[in-house]
Amino acid sequence: MQTDPRGHRFAAALSALVLAAVLITGSGLLLAAQALVFTLGAFGGPRLSPYGWLFHTFIAPRLAPPTETEDERPLRFAQGGGAVFAAVGVLGYLTEVTWLGLLATAFGLAVAFLNAAFGYCLGCEIYPIIRRAQGRLSAGA
Repeated sequence: MQTDPRGHRFAAALSALVLAAVLITGSGLLLAAQALVFTLGAFGGPRLSPYGWLFHTFIAPRLAPPTETEDERPLRFAQGGGAVFAAVGVLGYLTEVTWLGLLATAFGLAVAFLNAAFGYCLGCEIYPIIRRAQGRLSAGA
């Protein structure tokens, strides 16, 4: 399935804002909410993600049609990676291993900022590498 890349940059910008707020407040509950957003995006794609819904409902109708689209699978993989880091961060904050919460949140913020500001999706770059490795493993078996 193809998707508008501007929606993912919008979602990354919102994620970066939420993750910055988590770093400022130290709120494990806010990070848990962001982890849920990432999880919904990973399993349901932009249509199930709250940020994707906001983009498609309020922003996309005001924009020209996209000049290019992207495969949704790498983006969903990236959302899954965000969910993992957010879950680790939640675990850190809620178990009072604050350094773990800070580290996982800071990494998530850096990755979200890269996507929002520069259109560089780290998870999207890792996705084809993993797919190729899976192909080699299954071919060698």
